[in-house]
Formats: sequence, structure tokens, C-alpha cells
Amino acid sequence: MDAAASEVLAATGVPSASVAVVSGGKVAYVKAYGEARLSPEMAATPEMQYSIGSISKEFTAALLLMLQQDGKLSIDDPVGKYLPGLTRANEVTIREVLSMTSGYQDFWPEDYVMTTMMANTTAEHILDVWGKKPLDFDPGTEWQYSNTNYVIAGRIAEIVGGKPLMEQLRERIFGPLGMTSVLNSDASRLPETDPTGYYRHALGPLRPAPQEGVGWMFAAGELAMTARDLAKWDISLMNRTLLSKASYDEMFQEVKLKDGKGSGYGLGLDVGERDGHRFVAHSGEVSGFVAQNTVYVDDKVSVTVLTNEDASNAASALERRIAPLVLGGASEGDSDKTAEARALAIFTGLQQGKVDRSQLTELCNAYFTQEALDDYESSLKPLGTPVSFTQTSEEKRGGMTFRVFRVDFGKKQLRVTVYEEPDGKLEQYLVIPPGN
Repeated sequence: MDAAASEVLAATGVPSASVAVVSGGKVAYVKAYGEARLSPEMAATPEMQYSIGSISKEFTAALLLMLQQDGKLSIDDPVGKYLPGLTRANEVTIREVLSMTSGYQDFWPEDYVMTTMMANTTAEHILDVWGKKPLDFDPGTEWQYSNTNYVIAGRIAEIVGGKPLMEQLRERIFGPLGMTSVLNSDASRLPETDPTGYYRHALGPLRPAPQEGVGWMFAAGELAMTARDLAKWDISLMNRTLLSKASYDEMFQEVKLKDGKGSGYGLGLDVGERDGHRFVAHSGEVSGFVAQNTVYVDDKVSVTVLTNEDASNAASALERRIAPLVLGGASEGDSDKTAEARALAIFTGLQQGKVDRSQLTELCNAYFTQEALDDYESSLKPLGTPVSFTQTSEEKRGGMTFRVFRVDFGKKQLRVTVYEEPDGKLEQYLVIPPGN
């Protein structure tokens, strides 16, 4: 495990990782690697809290199931019973919200913090804007990841439970499980004793990541904690100690679309099988942090990896290296030559410190500051001309098309991630350092 962590951090350039491993239903290994803060230098320790981003959705989903156990709601209720002003609220169920099959558009699909998100907001504002847009598809007919779903879920939990979301989570989940380190990072920054979150432009230097405004992460990505405390949650999932059997069955069951196809998602959890081992899992990303939490429920094994650089695959890469050690590649989509040519042209321009701003949305233009362009040029220009530039995947999210490209220089590979609006303008163009 130490060798895997060292190799992944070296390959990705991510400053630190905090790891917890459960084996045989018990916490078996907890260790932190690298630097939690770069200036002044501060080594990472297992006692530090990291933001876990969208892994928070697991807890929101569990709370809704608890409220169902209390008889206060049914997850097959229409969301309009509690939030009548949302689009097609009487057609969309809480189950569809929790399973990402509702059609509500994602308010934050990008892998960076837009300027608009640096100001404070409220759940009500998010729902007034994104919860009242036309649905991206008819409820139950498609699966598409959307943070908006969990803002809806969080507000329903507050309305039905009669208390703020964090208060209910502490009373019903964190307290009973002894998760004493949990922090609401949506309300405040991590303390000076915890890691700094970082980001970089292309292969440029690591810089402290901007903080989202208060309110943007509510119910969808608001939690920070130690890897050990997240492992305590994993143990409760594999031992089914907190919810009823029926609730766990619903949480872990893959939700089917109306045409019978599988979604690969339960309620707040990715569900699937890897090398014959059934798992439930979730990743998480907020500004400056990426996390991966995977629970192999039948094997009583889990691997938690928390890192402090955004737009990186270090957490998932390290989880995939560690899991086989305890247990005893992503498919590529069809190439889109037109998209490849366009993305390569932008990449070539960035190697010269230039970008065609007519191709970018207002928010993406704001991201490409002079500092960003300087970092892109200084880090990418020395690499020269790529040997190949290939699209590896494509999917819909947040009303946009998300594409991933592999850039091969022979001895080095990079990734480029792009979000394209329906009008063709780019909401995101990021160059990601190499990883395993």
C-alpha cells in the first residue's frame, strides 16, 4: 500500500492522500501520505479532515430512507408534495431524485469553481434557477448525474424532519456511529490544522483552490471528515447496522429505467461488480479536493482515499491499486473526429499561451485569466507536438456534452476534459496531469 501511494502521488503530482482500509469488517489500516499544506510545509496525518464532496450524497439518501422508516414520507412520493414549485414536480418522485433519474439539470457539472459560485447562495436559489428549468429528459427514462437532485432531497429532509439537515445527520448518523470529526465545509473553511485544497492550470504549479460560496454544496457535497470516520460509515453499510434491512435493500438496489435498462446507481451510491466482487461506491469532488470511497459489501472490505487537489484521478487510481491487495480500465467511447480536431486546436493554442475566446462561454473565459494562460504555456509548450489526441468518452450532463480526450506524447500522457453547451461554446476546457 505504501508503494502504491508513493507511485500514484508521484505520477499525479497530488500533494497528499489520506487512506483508510476496512478488512474483515474492521478498520485495518489508516495512513496519510504527502503534504497537507505546501507553504508552510505541513505533513498530512490521518487525523486531518478532508472534504469528501459528493460522497456526502450517501448520507443524504440514508436520512431520507430513515424518514421513510419513520412513516413521515415515502420515497415514491412526488417531490411536488413538498416542493410544489419545481418543474413537473407531481411527475418526479423522491426515488428518481435519489437515483439521478429525475431529469433535473445539474447546477454544477464543471470541475472548477465558476466566478458565480464564489458568492454565497441558498438551496432555495439553486432550486429557483435549476429546479425550474425544463427537464433534460422524461422522469425515469435516463440516468444523468445531477447535484440539483440532492439539493431537492436535502430540502425535503429538512421540511419533513423539521430540523436543519446537518442537525439531523449528526443526531441520526454521525453520533450513533461515533463519527466525531465531521465538519460542514459548506459553512466554513477547514481549520488551519487541516489540509489546503489545491488546483493547477495544466501542468503548472499547485495553487490554493478558491473556496465556493456558502450554500453551494448543501446536501450534495457539504461534508468533510477523516478517512477513519468515513470507514466507520462503510462498516455500518456492510454490517447493515443503522437502517432497516428494507432500507439497505433499496439503497443498494440498482435502479432500472423505464425501458428496463440498468442505471448502475442505487440511492446515493454507484452499484456494480468488479472482478467478481460486488461493490457500492461514490466519488466526490469540490474545490481543491477529490475523494473515492468503495465498499465491497460481501467481502467486508472497503477502501477510502481522500486527496487535496481537484480535477485529479489520484483518489480512484489509488483505490484501484489498494483494493486487490485486500481482496486477495474504463471503457473508451467512440472517437468524435470533429471534437478531437477542435480540442487539439485549442490545446495547441494554449501551448502558446493563447485561447480563442469566441469559442468559450462567459464563465470559461473568466477561468482563463492571464495567470492561467501563463501556466498553460509554461507547462505545455516544452512537451512539443502530441503523438496522438484521442477522444475516449462522451456523455450528457448538466444540459451539456462532456468529453474526455487522451493526449499522448510518447513517454507522457495527459487528459483533457471539456463541457460543450448546446450552442457549441465550451463551458470547460481543462488539462489534467497524468495519473494511473
